[in-house]
Amino acid sequence: MNILHDERVDGALPNVDKDHVLNQLSTAIPDLEILSSPEELRPYECDGLSAYRVMPLLVVIPTKIDQVQTILRTCFELRVPVVARGAGTGLSGGALPHERGILLVMARFNQIIEVNPHGRFAKVQPGVRNLAISQAAAPFDLYYAPDPSSQIACSIGGNVAENAGGVHCLKYGLTVNNILKVNILTIEGEALTLGSDALDSPGLDLLALFTGSEGMLGVITEVTVKLLPKPQVARVLLASFDSVKKAGAAVADIIAAGIIPGGLEMMDNLSIRASEDFIHAGYPVEAAAMLLCELDGVEADVQEDCDRVKTILESAGATEVRIARDEAERTRFWAGRKNAFPAVGRISPDYYCMDGTIPRRQLPRVLNGIEELSNEYGLRVANVFHAGDGNMHPLILFDANQEGELERAEALGGKILELCVEVGGSITGEHGVGREKINQMCAQFNGDEITLMHAVKNAFDQHNLLNPGKNIPTLNRCAEFGSMHIHHGNLPFPELERF
Repeated sequence: MNILHDERVDGALPNVDKDHVLNQLSTAIPDLEILSSPEELRPYECDGLSAYRVMPLLVVIPTKIDQVQTILRTCFELRVPVVARGAGTGLSGGALPHERGILLVMARFNQIIEVNPHGRFAKVQPGVRNLAISQAAAPFDLYYAPDPSSQIACSIGGNVAENAGGVHCLKYGLTVNNILKVNILTIEGEALTLGSDALDSPGLDLLALFTGSEGMLGVITEVTVKLLPKPQVARVLLASFDSVKKAGAAVADIIAAGIIPGGLEMMDNLSIRASEDFIHAGYPVEAAAMLLCELDGVEADVQEDCDRVKTILESAGATEVRIARDEAERTRFWAGRKNAFPAVGRISPDYYCMDGTIPRRQLPRVLNGIEELSNEYGLRVANVFHAGDGNMHPLILFDANQEGELERAEALGGKILELCVEVGGSITGEHGVGREKINQMCAQFNGDEITLMHAVKNAFDQHNLLNPGKNIPTLNRCAEFGSMHIHHGNLPFPELERF
């Protein structure tokens, strides 16, 4: 499916002459690799959300920071949009190219600059894979905590752009909680440092503002991440339930008991069966739902917490509770969960991965709501999510070759996100908004809030050249979507409509 850019966004940009831009970049940076033919551009037409495809004007693949600076300055002068891309594993269309813009590929900035075991930090370039950081820190018994399911492939620059989480974010936090500093370039090529090597820095917290901004405020050139000591002991409990409602209630019971697991994950029957068939992790394929609960720390505390959690799970109605016998079984349990997405991909021609967050107490209600919506739209939904912090990943199964199924999948996904907002949650927990959820932003935020977001964007990028048409909807779009109340029939700050 080709996604059309918002006319109100593109209307503010001048027409772009591809040959002129190519000539300007080639002259300014003779050794820059530039892809321009349709055959070369085709592999970059989408990110992990492959249902949406757009051919970029050009793809540039720099290897030096000064090349990136010159690219940005040239595009600023020519008013050419720029979309930064890392590994391309994003799931919300955040790195979807602009048809009249440059796709700036940062994948070759893949060096680990420093691992400092005494300061417990690492300095890395944005193209470094998430897992590679922990591998480099392993000789010092340290690791980087955020662990998205795609950590073997996703890059740290993309993690910062989307504020990625992972199965252990309940205890250790998201990307924003695990970085100290980022070096960025503005659209004008100006170098800025946000944050510092210290645990705190004076002034406004621009580092937190930038994290999760989806490439709309600047291009990342270096990231300083925090490293944590490896826990002495980590144990995983696997609990089976004969109903999704009981499993959801058990999650709330564990947290209410004052226990904060390293990870607390939930899967329904469809995802359990798919993962077991793919990974052979030893999952209970007859269970309606399953919880994975990891407890880590020192031996005495972990053992005590395991006993308490086992009692809580049994009291909540678990039909079986197993503790991983050794490290190999613990690894298999997690492998099944981390491979749930590709596993589901084996049982359906296509699937649409959603990402919303809800209060834990609302898990049973929302899961029942998803089941009702699944029946209404006639599409199966496999539920896999970070139950401990309420970050849900419903996987909507469909066949794009069947007329109308993709549209039904998108509509169902939108309804699920609106349900998340309705119960006090959010339309994203870690995948970002990108192009996928831009309409649902109108359901979560009012006109004043959207206007403020545009003002922040304007402070960094007044011509709206960095990743335009993503993340923040125009107020006109929200009025058309029908989920925002505009006072007295007028749009506040109409001058911002040029975005």
